[in-house]
Amino acid sequence: MLGTILYVFLLLLNAVAVLSEDRFLAKIGWASTQVQANAGYNQPYAQPYDQTGYPTGQEDIGMKGRMINLISAVRTLMRIPLIGVNLVIIVYELILGG
Repeated sequence: MLGTILYVFLLLLNAVAVLSEDRFLAKIGWASTQVQANAGYNQPYAQPYDQTGYPTGQEDIGMKGRMINLISAVRTLMRIPLIGVNLVIIVYELILGG
């Protein structure tokens, strides 16, 4: 049961990691450049800090923007670790035939 959940999670991570931003994500309007352009950074006199000195953060970019950022982060951060994890799973399957 736990192995099946691990395989499903690994397959979903692999699916997100191999998505092509040019060929697929941009065509459906999910390119990461759209989120950065609409994030509210183009305000000429925006004050980036409040009176207490803490950053005010960016505007709420919505659920679509958060999903685009998540896909971009997974593609950037998980690509190299996924290669290692996939190799371990392949060797495990070949040796033990799980």
